[in-house]
Amino acid sequence: MELTSEPSEFIYMYASHESETELCRMELNALLGQAKPLKGRGLMLRSSRLLDPDRSPYVSMRLDVLMQGDSIEEIARQASELELGDATFKVTYVKSGDPCSYEDQRMLERRVGSSIRGKAEMKHPDVQFGLLSAEGQWTLGWCRHPERAWRLHKDKPHNYSTGLSVTTARSLVNILVPEPAGVRAADPCCGMGNVLIEALSMGIDIRGWDINPLAIRGARANLKHFGYPEVVTLGDMTQVTDRFDAAVLDMPYNLCSVLSTDQRLVMLQSLRRMAKRAVIVSTEEAAESIQQAGFAILDSARVWKGGFVRNVWLCG
Repeated sequence: MELTSEPSEFIYMYASHESETELCRMELNALLGQAKPLKGRGLMLRSSRLLDPDRSPYVSMRLDVLMQGDSIEEIARQASELELGDATFKVTYVKSGDPCSYEDQRMLERRVGSSIRGKAEMKHPDVQFGLLSAEGQWTLGWCRHPERAWRLHKDKPHNYSTGLSVTTARSLVNILVPEPAGVRAADPCCGMGNVLIEALSMGIDIRGWDINPLAIRGARANLKHFGYPEVVTLGDMTQVTDRFDAAVLDMPYNLCSVLSTDQRLVMLQSLRRMAKRAVIVSTEEAAESIQQAGFAILDSARVWKGGFVRNVWLCG
């Protein structure tokens, strides 16, 4: 077996804080569809969809499945057929699977590693193999770890104290645009540009508006700070006539931005004219208004920080 062959199945390891469990589920549903959960010590999903592990703030590793078997001996036999060329390698027991003592993990790694024809390198291997035992089956695959350079987006020059976190903003973008190619997106209440920055970092074509001049000034400074183009315009979303494939609306909240039921409905109706697919965020219950605006609610979640709760709806 050559390493150039393309795997057709993938196992994703993921984790989230309990305050983001619902959002994590919602995001992975959007990105991976009907993935099959695997039982083990950690959270795992098996899917035929290829996802860059850097896309999701919750995915800790992707295992590209190379071979499977009912025993470690069968895996070792298949591993002996690998063609590594001059590449160095390392075999690591994946702890998200069945529980295993430290000594047994090292023994299993040596058992499979000794069958591979090539040079083992423990510190800086060219190839890292993951050895997983789950639900009575053994799997050997390539380990793909996220780099998470997007974490640098936490250090913005400007932000609201109650603004979306980088994790939440990134997850909302993933829910809104699971497949970025050819999609035009909008954020008509963009604030300081948290969602815009995450979308642009994924190569998504997105535009932003805000009615607050201070927010637009902050968004422009933040975009410039990270080297992204100025994609924001000062303006009221109800006056936007452009049409998009998808849009995210983080509805205004705080003592100075309390919306009446009628004002909220007008915003949602404007959003419906703007895009057929939307992710809507509100600190208040808005399901009835969302449906009145012409949307169907496809999925929902809550995210909270202390007593501050955000409701999230995926609509179409």
